Amino acid sequence: MSSLRYTCLPDRSVIGISGPDSRDFLQGLISNDITQVTPERSIYAALLTPQGKYLFDFFISQSGEQLLIDCEKARLPDLSKRLRMYKLRADASVTDLSDEFVVAAAWGDGIAQKAKLEDQTGQARDLTEGSLSIDPRLSKAGLRIATRNEMLESTVSPLAATKATPEDYDLHRLRLGLPASSRDLIVDKSILLESGIDDLNGINWDKGCYMGQELTARTKYRGLIKKRLVPVTIEGPTPEPGASLSKGDKVVGEMRSSHGSYGLALLRFEHLDDPSTTLTAADTVLRVSKPDWARF
Repeated sequence: MSSLRYTCLPDRSVIGISGPDSRDFLQGLISNDITQVTPERSIYAALLTPQGKYLFDFFISQSGEQLLIDCEKARLPDLSKRLRMYKLRADASVTDLSDEFVVAAAWGDGIAQKAKLEDQTGQARDLTEGSLSIDPRLSKAGLRIATRNEMLESTVSPLAATKATPEDYDLHRLRLGLPASSRDLIVDKSILLESGIDDLNGINWDKGCYMGQELTARTKYRGLIKKRLVPVTIEGPTPEPGASLSKGDKVVGEMRSSHGSYGLALLRFEHLDDPSTTLTAADTVLRVSKPDWARF
């Protein structure tokens, strides 16, 4: 059996952005630099509240003259509504492509070579009817594919990858310590720096103003981060999202998403220094597993 795997991601969908003012209006909204998006490069970015709190995160790629936003399917209507509201008089259209496009992922050693891409974050290829790119957060995550429904089979066939399940991919991303949008970041509450979005290439510090930029920059330069979203290994029953995690008799964080023996948790920084630190949630023991990409 091939060590390369692929699956559709039914919890993801696509918004199309087109028109001559598409990039200008997005540039003033998102945390990353839209000018970096080309048919050969994709980015990861977030949309924040004016107070710098998390609203959405997504991937942006280019297919032809259209920008494709790979986002959470359940929250696509809200994101589309906000984008239409913010574009004001900009000559740009926001189109729900969820009935026409599918999002998929493929991963495993050598997947970039199979896709005829350099193994570097964000390297992309225009599929004419979609895009294929190395995950712009982390190359080990593999490929992200956004394409028309009828084009998926011809896109994944050259990869010689075995079909997997969305649950398999969920385990893959948790082993890498990657957050899954609003499953791990709390809408109107989380901030990007405590969620690892900077380490995952989701913030451009040189692009200038965007919504929520002032608070994000102040948080970074004043060192105001007190918590961090981190991967954990789990021994025992899996804690529910939001469950309190304790060190001794002191609550030091809370659980986010999980699958099997892997999960993500939001913990206070002072409890991340000692790799032998154990946390508990009822009868469950959890240990922090620092990924090699994280700077904490």
